[in-house]
Amino acid sequence: MKSVEENIEALSGAILSEARGEAEQIGSDASTKADTIRARAKEQAEAERKEILDRANQEAGRIRSQVVSTTQLKARTLELESREKLLDGVFKAARQRLSSIQQRPDYDQIVYRLTQEALSQLNAKDGQIRADKDTQKLLSDHISDKICKDMKVSLKIGQPLEQGTGVVFDTTDGHLHYDNTLETRLNRLQNGLRSAVYRILMGESQ
Repeated sequence: MKSVEENIEALSGAILSEARGEAEQIGSDASTKADTIRARAKEQAEAERKEILDRANQEAGRIRSQVVSTTQLKARTLELESREKLLDGVFKAARQRLSSIQQRPDYDQIVYRLTQEALSQLNAKDGQIRADKDTQKLLSDHISDKICKDMKVSLKIGQPLEQGTGVVFDTTDGHLHYDNTLETRLNRLQNGLRSAVYRILMGESQ
């Protein structure tokens, strides 16, 4: 029969053995949990890194697209400004040369048509014609009489124009006015002519 001391020693050994086993199990569980946590943390970090990279790539793409669009818009704006400046120069030069039309041998026919058109636009039977000095001389010499006869109207020649080349017509009652000077005609036609003039300047066929 074992003594009390032997029984105590055996019991202590069993308890220590069981405690070591539990400690080892706890250590193993803790190690497993730690590995799981580290794996999850790694996965989460990788997912966050990927998300950050994706957002960065999207933002970079957006910025690139914005820069390209802005650059294209600026280039287009500069192109249009250059085109408009060029066209303005062309029309300005043309406007400065309008008075030279008076040197043409058929200018009397041009004056006739300008006067006829002014009367037709207002559907008037009487009124006052004003013109620049050179044009007015032609009107006074023979054109006004021919217009009156051809169109059965009554015309009075007013004071010469201070500006413009061509004719201006006012009805006798003063209610209707039609400016048919070459400068005003060019102004009326200018917007419609810009594209065609630009194509000619660029050497394109119309």
